[in-house]
Amino acid sequence: MSLPIAVLVSGSGSNLQSIIDRIEEGTLDAEIKLVVSNKAGAYGIERAKKHGLPYKVLLHTDYRSREAFDQAMVDAIVEAGVGDDGLVVMAGFMRIVTTIFLGAFENRVINIHPALLPSFPGVHGQSDAADYGVKIAGCTVHFVDEEMDHGPVIIQAAVPCQAGEDGNVLGPRILKLEHRVFPQAIQWYAENRLNIEGRHVNVRVAGKPCAGQPTVDTEPKTYALVWPPLEEGF
Repeated sequence: MSLPIAVLVSGSGSNLQSIIDRIEEGTLDAEIKLVVSNKAGAYGIERAKKHGLPYKVLLHTDYRSREAFDQAMVDAIVEAGVGDDGLVVMAGFMRIVTTIFLGAFENRVINIHPALLPSFPGVHGQSDAADYGVKIAGCTVHFVDEEMDHGPVIIQAAVPCQAGEDGNVLGPRILKLEHRVFPQAIQWYAENRLNIEGRHVNVRVAGKPCAGQPTVDTEPKTYALVWPPLEEGF
């Protein structure tokens, strides 16, 4: 049985597209029950329409409080069929959710962030890392808690950052890895292989924590290090 998921977007939805592509090719065992956007002009909604996916635009400005908006999202997601057996995926959703939302989907909300957390949280992760002069940048998939970009880490991918590069140069390099690690994390969840112990997330392989060698791409233009390692198809 495919994992029912809801995907939250605020912008272009390129990570949504990577999820759609992996589902359609049969690599990701999930079904998108609903795409939700808090912005009417988000291109992610156009991606949903193109693939015949159910979608809903909920403008946060129409609600009297964050809690009221989050309750509206909860109602829409549950009505769409994402219940206790489903997952909520924040794919470029530019809002901090409240305890109303997290209480409805406890340990069932994940997010992708374009930096190696806990460094450089917030909306400008790539640019902040580049401006700081880091030598290694990357992305993080994590469970969502009450704090911004703070919850337990599922998977991270690292790329080199050259001197003088800004966020506009670094961003696309990170984004390519986002499109690989995010569907992988969702697949692990679908297979019930993620175990949260405090701040640590173990990926089980045959009942044991993940072991072995990290995924390494040694090509100069695409060098990357990923841990836990990506599996076939990702």
